[in-house]
Amino acid sequence: MRSQVRWKLCWENELQLGDHVELTEFFRKTYGPTGVFNAQPFEGSRSWAGARPELRAIAYDSNGVAAHMGCLRRFIKVDGVDLLVAELGLYGVRPDLEGLGIAHSIRFMIPTLQELGVPFAFGTVRHALQKHIERFGRHSQLTVLSGIRVRSTLPDARLDKPPIRIEDALVIVLTLARSMSDWPTGNFIDRNGPEL
Repeated sequence: MRSQVRWKLCWENELQLGDHVELTEFFRKTYGPTGVFNAQPFEGSRSWAGARPELRAIAYDSNGVAAHMGCLRRFIKVDGVDLLVAELGLYGVRPDLEGLGIAHSIRFMIPTLQELGVPFAFGTVRHALQKHIERFGRHSQLTVLSGIRVRSTLPDARLDKPPIRIEDALVIVLTLARSMSDWPTGNFIDRNGPEL
């Protein structure tokens, strides 16, 4: 049985305080089971973990927020080559809806990504999500890259931690205005900021 959801696209400045509070609760419940540390950034009305998105796709059902995807246009460097992308992140599906196909309905966001005038959408996910992402990508122009190190800054400068983090995550590339052959070759991506 698929849950009936309606997707809404919201620019960040369109969200009200109540929207942020509702999203914060959604992220704590969605990310909490993957580790307490993953839910920590979502305190009070903070509905983002690292970089703040400029555009959000939010799915609602009769129980509130059902799913979420954030988007932020930025330049990254792939082995030193500047590349404009729409970074995708803050992805989540409410735990009671996992496995019902909600994630596939995020495809409605592709026309909006194309309107943003970026050649690629880009994101990173942990290796545990590889099969999920590959299933999702079967019917789209999505490529999963492994063996790539990604450097990001921490969201906040702290005295007890280095200012950057380098991780070996799966890199997701969705072609929008160019083909995958135009994606620069390389095994190091510099995000030049905190991840979304």
